[in-house]
Amino acid sequence: MSYIQIYSQKIRANWKAGLSVALVSIPLSISLAVASKTSPTVGIITAIWAGLVASIFGGSNFNIIGPTGALSGIIAAYSFSHGMQSLAALTIVTGVFISAAYLLRLERYLILIPSSVIHGFTLGVACIIGFNQLGYALGIQNMPQHESLVENIAEITRHLPAISGTAVALFIIFLIGLFLLRRLLPSIPGAIILAPLGIVVGYLSTTGIVPLTIQTLGDKFSDMSFALFIAPTFSYNNGILQALAHIIHDVVPTAAVVAIIAILETMLSAKIADGMTRTRHNPRKEMFGLGLANIASGIMGGIPATAALARTSLNIKAGATDKISATISIIFIGLISLFMLSYFAYIPMAVIAAILVYVSIQMVEAEHFVSFFKYEKTNFWISLLVAFVTLYKDPIIGILLGAAISLLILINKISQGQCDMSTGFSDDDLDNSPSERLKEVDKNAELLLYSMKGKLCYINSRAHVTRFETNLRKYKYIVIRLNEIYFVDLDGIAALDEIIASAERAGQTIALTSIPPHITVLLEKASKGYQKLKHEGLVFDHARNALNYIVERYAITLTKKQ
Repeated sequence: MSYIQIYSQKIRANWKAGLSVALVSIPLSISLAVASKTSPTVGIITAIWAGLVASIFGGSNFNIIGPTGALSGIIAAYSFSHGMQSLAALTIVTGVFISAAYLLRLERYLILIPSSVIHGFTLGVACIIGFNQLGYALGIQNMPQHESLVENIAEITRHLPAISGTAVALFIIFLIGLFLLRRLLPSIPGAIILAPLGIVVGYLSTTGIVPLTIQTLGDKFSDMSFALFIAPTFSYNNGILQALAHIIHDVVPTAAVVAIIAILETMLSAKIADGMTRTRHNPRKEMFGLGLANIASGIMGGIPATAALARTSLNIKAGATDKISATISIIFIGLISLFMLSYFAYIPMAVIAAILVYVSIQMVEAEHFVSFFKYEKTNFWISLLVAFVTLYKDPIIGILLGAAISLLILINKISQGQCDMSTGFSDDDLDNSPSERLKEVDKNAELLLYSMKGKLCYINSRAHVTRFETNLRKYKYIVIRLNEIYFVDLDGIAALDEIIASAERAGQTIALTSIPPHITVLLEKASKGYQKLKHEGLVFDHARNALNYIVERYAITLTKKQ
């Protein structure tokens, strides 16, 4: 079968999915561009170029790349501070960061950002998107805008007498309509139906056919013409050195956080798509494609882009079988926008607000917060803290603070020094495996089996030393089992030597057993305590051998399990 025939089959199998995604992407791209405090045309440019490049070079057959709510909060804050003309530079630098992460294989370190931080950030961004629509939902026009959400809400309260009852009614009707369509027609995204309906309402109002006064998208953005390219502006009015300082001080930190979020969202979306289709994406290619997609978007005048889970899910449900569906959707977005983008000028801002509030509500996955509250309350409160800081102060600070607190909590847990302790032994315990959990030990027993677990390093070695110097002084004989230690550093070896020396001074007998080969090599080279015990015949291959040796040599009686 020729390549032409293969691609003809793929096109026939995927054109409906591509059309469905395009019909949803256009109103969402326009709405999310407005939420990012840039123009609707920029949203379309981002959807086209980021989506096209990602569909060609990406590693997922189903991911749809474009403007998303997850990034709009950070983009909006940056746009307000530095102007929408600076977003192209932010996008290019974001793409460079993603590409650098691809080259350095940094995606493996994304596990350092736990899910509690991501869900908290998403909740905060969802609130930012939703609350920022209050002015449009209430029909308040020409209201001063502030960088802080709190200041914007305060501004709205000062303009309450200017509320438009028509806008409020339109917002409520369309928001309810979106939820009703989701319930009644779950296979058809509500934006496909309600966006054209909103355009009709706005057209009838603008032309005076219906006696309603409604602010439309065209009133806010006078130029709604279609474009594939908006020349990025890079200002050097204050000199190249100051421009470079601006990039380092302002662009780089924001781009780094946007890149992290974009990578996380894209990988998460691809993983969920794999689960829905029972396929497997190529994460390396997906990272590569995402980096190129953002660079292309910035060069063409767009904003940062990442995978959109809702559009990816629609792509799958509409019958997509290959990544060509994303390419087809881009062609449809371009054609529809070319001939019909000007009509979107009639869509009321209250309808845009309804779509964005609906998107923000859908972003929040309540089941995760319920699970955190039930099973991991610490993560629950971290999520809320990240959401609060994201909402009140800054999304970047929210993510960094949440990740730092989570890592500190993790390090604190690791620093406790994981172990199993037992004084009652069965034949199974004497052979090769330690007990599965920490057991209550017999305070009157003479012999203790102490099984270290995980790492023995600078983080947790002090906890083991402290335990031996305090709680374990009552045991005359201690067998230290190391078969579940998979990493030791020089601090860990120093701690083991300190334990051995301290036990000797206290008149205790220490034996080592079940040492993994890679740990043995290091102990042979660097541990004086190990060398001493080995010379005394107190290093054994198995716990059974160590325990039997101590019983026979020192004539003690083992405590048997009941």
